[in-house]
Amino acid sequence: MIRKVEISNVNTKELPILSNEEKNELFIKIKQGDIDARERFINGNLRLVLSVLQRFSGRCDNMDDLFQVGCVGLIKSIDNFDLSLNVQFSTYAVPMIIGEIRRYLRDNNPIRVSRSIRDLAYKALQAKEKLTKEFGKEPTVEQIAKEVGVDKEEIVFSFEAIQDPLSLQEPVYNDGGDSIYIMDQVSDSKATDEHWTDSLTIEQAMKKLNEREKMIIQKRFFDGRTQMEVASEIGISQAQVSRLEKDAIVRIKKLYK
Repeated sequence: MIRKVEISNVNTKELPILSNEEKNELFIKIKQGDIDARERFINGNLRLVLSVLQRFSGRCDNMDDLFQVGCVGLIKSIDNFDLSLNVQFSTYAVPMIIGEIRRYLRDNNPIRVSRSIRDLAYKALQAKEKLTKEFGKEPTVEQIAKEVGVDKEEIVFSFEAIQDPLSLQEPVYNDGGDSIYIMDQVSDSKATDEHWTDSLTIEQAMKKLNEREKMIIQKRFFDGRTQMEVASEIGISQAQVSRLEKDAIVRIKKLYK
């Protein structure tokens, strides 16, 4: 379920809704320089900004900031929209609002990416949007590279560089009990018995575990398997693997206190 977006100082229940006819009438007045019509049009489309904002919930600590950025995208859409395009305003505005929010998130990414790489990524994204309209489908990396005039490897690198980082502590599943985190989904080839026994001997502690716990600890920390892989191999849910693993670790730690 998509989480509700909470914006301070905005009562979302009272936001106006404009019909297509009202939008067209207001837009004609906007083009004639009517400031009041522009204000009404903006207020009548704030729900559109909120609907787009729901896609980014969890990507930013301050949704108020993101809402303001989305409003900038909305205003840019109004400034550039052409009624002769014969498309609904929302169809035109949504990609522009999304683009504005994504640019904000990229520019405020805690991992600093060089300006030249960001610029290349933005050019590639613009080329991708252009080619998608021309072909009626998403273009290949080779087609984007040809359009921009660089090697495809540079396109791939620029796209990867502007991806938002994820914390290993980011929860990916919760059944009402213990959460499963991204780190639980990642294999670790270094999590072998050599690295464990460098710091402590757990052979005796392992003997205190039941067979299922021994199997899970063996596969997780000696074989470097993910919780999902272990769950599939022994025929239980990943949530059960997570709980059993944590219980076993707690018991092992108690033996070394």
